[in-house]
Amino acid sequence: MKVLIIVLIAVLLLILLALKLAVRIVKQYEQGVLFRLGRLRGSLNPGFRLIIPYIDVMHRVSLRVVTMPIQSQGIITRDNVSVDVSAVAYYKVVDAVKSVVAIENVRSAIDQIAQTTLRKVVGQHTLDQTLSETDQINLDIRKILDVTTVDWGVEVTLVELKDIQLPETMKRAMAKQAEREKRAKIINAEGESLAATALGDASDIMMAHPLALQLRNLQSLVEIGVDKNSTVVFPAPLMTTISELGAFLARETAAAAPAAASADSSSATSAVALPSSAGLTPIVTANGGPESR
Repeated sequence: MKVLIIVLIAVLLLILLALKLAVRIVKQYEQGVLFRLGRLRGSLNPGFRLIIPYIDVMHRVSLRVVTMPIQSQGIITRDNVSVDVSAVAYYKVVDAVKSVVAIENVRSAIDQIAQTTLRKVVGQHTLDQTLSETDQINLDIRKILDVTTVDWGVEVTLVELKDIQLPETMKRAMAKQAEREKRAKIINAEGESLAATALGDASDIMMAHPLALQLRNLQSLVEIGVDKNSTVVFPAPLMTTISELGAFLARETAAAAPAAASADSSSATSAVALPSSAGLTPIVTANGGPESR
């Protein structure tokens, strides 16, 4: 009786051990690849699966997106500037069978090919392009990785440059250049402010003395006239000139009217005729004296 109990217990233990070796649970985000006696039998979908112990071997492959950092690479750009560039890549397995049969270690292979591709693509660009055209660089790296990894059953979904480290000497030089540009803009603004103030003062003086504007125009014409082989169209204050000319003519007319009236009254009494044989024509001057031409 005791022997029978021992045998039953041994058989039960063997059954439990066989079930443990035969039962496989494939999770929802996984896919199984089954080998029987070393030959590929196919893939197993998620769920409860039974295999033959010691005859079948099942490899689980995760189908989730994997985040893989690409360590910093020392790269010389096309304009001979040394930079350290790091990136991050995202990939997922789309064919579980190829990822097991075609490549030994998918993660390690993608890591190595990503590093070499990063050096190759960044090395074809200048420093300015590397800093400003990161989207295009990311797209170029992804295309190259997709062409390489398609035979491994892997799809690279995204590649992003994470950090670009410039040499310390270049950082200091860029900081000094930015400081110089800042000071130059401040000096230029101060000069514009002083020039605007001086022009305001000059305009006030010209408003008080209108002839100063005319003198300034004449001086400008003299400066421009040094080059005699050019034609210069110089704008003049037309309306102001016309008004000043009109005032001048009015003053001259008002001053000439009394003189003309007195000349007419005195010409009848004080005019003297010269002989015609002399060939001279008598003309009466404004003060009543004769003048001959």
